[in-house]
Amino acid sequence: MSTSRSTVKELLNSSKQQPQIRVCGWVRSVRRGKDIAFIALNDGSCQGSLQIVVAASLLEAPALTALGTGACIAVQGNLVPSPAAEQSWELQADQLELLGGVDAAYPLQKKRHSFEYLRSIAHLRPRANTFGAVFRMRSALAFAVHQFFQERGFLYVHTPIITTNDCEGAGEMFRVTTLNPATPPMIDGRIDWAQDFFGNRAGLTVSGQLQGELFAMAFADIYTFGPTFRAENSNTSRHASEFWMIEPEMAFADLERNCEVAEAFFRYLVTYALEHCRDDLAFFNERIAPGLIDRLEQLVGGQFHRVSYSEAIRLLEQSGRAFEFPVAWGQDLQSEHERYLTEEVFAGPIFVTDYPQQIKAFYMRRNDDNKTVAAMDLLVPRVGEIIGGSQREERLEVLEQRMIAHGIEPASLDWYLDIRRWGSCPHAGFGLGFERLLMYLTGMENIRDVIPFPRTPGHARF
Repeated sequence: MSTSRSTVKELLNSSKQQPQIRVCGWVRSVRRGKDIAFIALNDGSCQGSLQIVVAASLLEAPALTALGTGACIAVQGNLVPSPAAEQSWELQADQLELLGGVDAAYPLQKKRHSFEYLRSIAHLRPRANTFGAVFRMRSALAFAVHQFFQERGFLYVHTPIITTNDCEGAGEMFRVTTLNPATPPMIDGRIDWAQDFFGNRAGLTVSGQLQGELFAMAFADIYTFGPTFRAENSNTSRHASEFWMIEPEMAFADLERNCEVAEAFFRYLVTYALEHCRDDLAFFNERIAPGLIDRLEQLVGGQFHRVSYSEAIRLLEQSGRAFEFPVAWGQDLQSEHERYLTEEVFAGPIFVTDYPQQIKAFYMRRNDDNKTVAAMDLLVPRVGEIIGGSQREERLEVLEQRMIAHGIEPASLDWYLDIRRWGSCPHAGFGLGFERLLMYLTGMENIRDVIPFPRTPGHARF
């Protein structure tokens, strides 16, 4: 048998017959007749399966007794036009090798399984149609993220996974330590973190933003794209303990520039999905979220509105709606408020800007009114917030005041303050949760279903 391999996608898109080609993959189904058998073979390269036509007698060989749904095989034969209306090509096999058989307990039979069940077999669910589509799109969109920034001259920075700083100040960090939990070193009745591996309290990062700002002060435009972690005991469909974040930081940029780049970035990703992931989007449009493609096309061609937080509150107060969460200036917007604004008031994506300073992080630039900060959130229909960002506070004295107001000791971030001492400039940035983006693009409703091996409270098996 030949050693070169063609993919199922290549063969299904072939423009001509091909003699003696080799294809490998996993069996989706086997139909046996008296003289002939049909195998549906998928290798993950696309949604479709290639029909393998093989003499029934060939499947009776002792070496093929473990051939069934889920088995891994290599096949060689001729690619010829298929008489079946639903497919253009089929492979007439003359050689078949069983690479890995299955027993009767294979858990992914040819039927619809619930997403909850598939999460329990996360090591096998990539072979399911839905998750094949999800993870092909995840791969394609990860490439698109890099392509967008690289085309615009941004520097890709690998910010640390282990850090001694909590960017958001919420204290929801996973602790990283080598101390013995049974007998930790103590000083004055408290754990002596100076004796830990890093000589201080350390944890898994919640954001690469602070380190990204340092690099923006040397390279002007940078971005990070990597895993982040939150030790938040939340079991909602929108939260995970490990997720991926895209975080650009731009020197010489204000809030307006921040919104412009965020809009261009989001349009680019949606356009890329429509142009490069059409087959998988068609699957989601049919099976998961009817109307999905129309909504994405409308977003690409539509307007991104701008409204201040104060104006958004006024619109909500005048709506006449009885929201579950009360609407009041100084309170954060809830998902129901965001969806009302995007779906009923503006009928499209909106940037909400200039939030009250008491509900936003310490690093956001204080506006001249001394009540709000130069923050922005991009809200989209059906999802709500999908991008969050701000102009960063470049003034040393103001930043120190903001840190103290948030209970952060300035000395603990002396290196962060240094860039305000030496060559500071206006700068801005934002963050996009990669899984939130994928949920929006696929119509999948649970974050656990757009990341290969979800990490949530009580679940880290795989």
